[in-house]
Amino acid sequence: MTDVDMTELASKNGGSQPLRGYLAKPSGDGPWPGVVVIHEALGLNDVVRRQTDRLAEAGFLALAVDLFSAGGIRKCLVSTMLALTKGEGRPFADIESAREWLIASSDCSGNVGVIGFCMGGGFALATANSGFDASSVNYAFLPRDLDTALAGACPIVASYGGKDLPLRSAPAKLERALTRAGITHDVKQYPTAGHSFLNDAEIGPKPIRVIMRVAGMGPEPAAAADAWQRIETFFDEHLR
Repeated sequence: MTDVDMTELASKNGGSQPLRGYLAKPSGDGPWPGVVVIHEALGLNDVVRRQTDRLAEAGFLALAVDLFSAGGIRKCLVSTMLALTKGEGRPFADIESAREWLIASSDCSGNVGVIGFCMGGGFALATANSGFDASSVNYAFLPRDLDTALAGACPIVASYGGKDLPLRSAPAKLERALTRAGITHDVKQYPTAGHSFLNDAEIGPKPIRVIMRVAGMGPEPAAAADAWQRIETFFDEHLR
């Protein structure tokens, strides 16, 4: 596990200056399929690093890209969310830089997937048609023009929580759109889970943790275990 500097690639692509990431390698000898990991709105924290480590343990060269590299969460969050809404901008250049970094690595087989959570899930969906071979979308808000966003997309595995009220209808809408587009997919909603259920620990300052707990957000181990198994199986099928 090591920190990665992608500033040079980001400069070429119009991305963050600087651009950093966290790389986790599987044990043994490569090359391995790559996976770009995109964090939630609270940034590239220890939970995201453990999620990245988990993917490496499953046999993927996993690179978590820090979309807040250029100034931290306070400076970058609003502009990052606006870029996601518009479908263009610096974060997309950062994600592409991470994809290119993996492809250029001698440890990578050349097949690269993307996985994101919450805000990151939105980016994983929005970049599913941008050169990736598979995408894992987790509790992501859907774009207004979903059919257009999915045009040319790679295979998608998506996971949502049934207790995540703002996103309760998202899985069914996404499944219908993926079926219309003829895109290979696996979409599942977990009745016992809320938002951020794939996290293995509560995140953020204490006041935020209290709000998340009251709202039913945060870890749900049983649903998370099933979702991770689906994600790893899906990536095995489409990246190896």
